[in-house]
Amino acid sequence: MHPMIEMTGVSFYYTKEISALKNVDLTINKGEWITILGHNGSGKSTLSKLLVGLLKAKTGTIKVDGITLNEETVQDIRRKIGIVFQNPDNQFVGVTVRDDIAFGLENIQIEREEMLRRIDVFSKKVDMFDFLNKEPSQLSGGQKQRAAIAGILAMETDVIIFDEATAMLDPKGRRKILEYMRELNREGTTIITITHEMKEAVESDRIIVLKNGEILKEGSSQSILKDKETLEKSNLELLLPLEMLYHLESNKIENEKLKQYLWQSSLNA
Repeated sequence: MHPMIEMTGVSFYYTKEISALKNVDLTINKGEWITILGHNGSGKSTLSKLLVGLLKAKTGTIKVDGITLNEETVQDIRRKIGIVFQNPDNQFVGVTVRDDIAFGLENIQIEREEMLRRIDVFSKKVDMFDFLNKEPSQLSGGQKQRAAIAGILAMETDVIIFDEATAMLDPKGRRKILEYMRELNREGTTIITITHEMKEAVESDRIIVLKNGEILKEGSSQSILKDKETLEKSNLELLLPLEMLYHLESNKIENEKLKQYLWQSSLNA
């Protein structure tokens, strides 16, 4: 498999006494859907900011598609990684949705004709075409988040990080963004979901559990989401269908149809 992201011995601290990340080693392969799962303060958002160069690691190296992240390469890295934050207001820089999508494309020097094509294509993809001339103040929270996603999609990056990107949305808006993630991943985009919500993690290929800035455990989504001990150590709770599945397995109750039903229920939770 081709490594898309390689973190080796990465540490970051705001003060000597407060470490956000401690000696993290992590490889994410091209085309994977990874969830970084952890409670508030686990270091997961610090990790996402390090990957796009918004923060600089105190120790260790970060490589993206074979390129070592540093001051000289950070702009090249940002052509490869897009990030959608929890609060879309922090990402809006344009007067209108159209201006906002165009801003990112201008930064990477996309020609005007191609820029207009991408604005058209990706605003339609997230159901924001009819809102292109709207100002941010005229949009709902879900519409702002979709506009932010359109701006990232238009840049056609190899990797998209969703950093608590559904935290402010209602269930319908959350499901819509998960649909975008699925589609993007099927098309070959590497997806990184940063979240404390179990529901966000269910469909990913692999889960990395962070606690106090360290990787507590990593593995397939099924193995981690059914690992009650690890999740409890991380102050995370099992989804109810998975709690029931855990009880079946811990009591050696064999019912494959019921187990499959419970796992499927967790996907739709």
